Amino acid sequence: MSKVSESTQRPTERDPAAAPGRDLVGSLARGLAVMEILAANPQGLTLTEMAEKAGLTRAGARRFLLTLVASGYAVQDGRTFRLSSRLIAIARAWLGGASLWSFAEPFMREVSARFGEACSAAVLSGEDVVYVARVPGRHILSVALHVGTRLPAFCTSMGRVLLSDLSQAELDAFLAHADIRPLTARTLTDRAPLRAAILAAGADGHALVDEELEPGLRSIAVPVRDRTGRAIAAINVSTQSARLSAETMTADVLPALRDAARQIEDFFVVQ
Repeated sequence: MSKVSESTQRPTERDPAAAPGRDLVGSLARGLAVMEILAANPQGLTLTEMAEKAGLTRAGARRFLLTLVASGYAVQDGRTFRLSSRLIAIARAWLGGASLWSFAEPFMREVSARFGEACSAAVLSGEDVVYVARVPGRHILSVALHVGTRLPAFCTSMGRVLLSDLSQAELDAFLAHADIRPLTARTLTDRAPLRAAILAAGADGHALVDEELEPGLRSIAVPVRDRTGRAIAAINVSTQSARLSAETMTADVLPALRDAARQIEDFFVVQ
C-alpha cells in the first residue's frame, strides 16, 4: 500500500504579506515564513527564488536571509541559502524537555506489546496533529510515521479527540477554515457529519477512525488530560483493518488505552 502522500502533511509556505494584528510583530511573522519556506526546500534557494516564493522584494528577502545567516539559523553557499542544523538542536531540546513523553513511553510500550500494534501520542497544532511520541508495533504500517510527523486532524483519531476539546467558537473556526478534502473514499468531509463525529468523540471519550486517512488503516484514540481537565494530547493505537476489527479495538484496545492515559495523567499530579 502506498504511504500517505505529501499532500496530507501540511504545506509550510504561508503568505508572509498577511496583515498582522495590532499586537503582532509583522516582521517576525515574515521571518518565520521565510524559515518555513527554507525548511520546505532543503536543497536551498537563491535570493530571487526566495523573493518569489515569499512574495517579497529582493531587498526584503535579502535582509531576512542575511539575518538568518548572521543568527546561525541559515547558511549561505555562494548564491544559495539553506537552513542550518541549529533548528534541529532547538527541536531536540524542546522534545527532550517534554518530560511527560519520556515518562509516558513505558505505558505506551505496554499497550503496543499487548496488541503488537503501534501506539502513538500527538498534540494539536493548527489544522494538524503533531506526533510527539511513538512506539512502533510488530507489524509495518503503510503510513510512515515518526516524532514530528504532521497529519490532518479532521480525519485522524487523535485529531478528532483533540478537536472535541475545543470551544464551540474554536471548533466553528476550524470547520470554516480547515483544508478538509477526501484522502480516501471513506474520508468524512461534509462539515455537519464531521462536526457530529467530533462532538461524539468528546461525548464518548474516544474516537475510532476507519480508513479515512489511508485505505486499510484503522485507529482508536483517547485524550490525555492535565490536572485542569484540559486535553493536552491524545494517544492512539493504529493497525491495518485486516488485523483488528473495529469491535475488537473498542472492546479490547480502548480499555487498555484508557488505562495508559490515566497512568500518564497521574504524572501531572506530582508535577
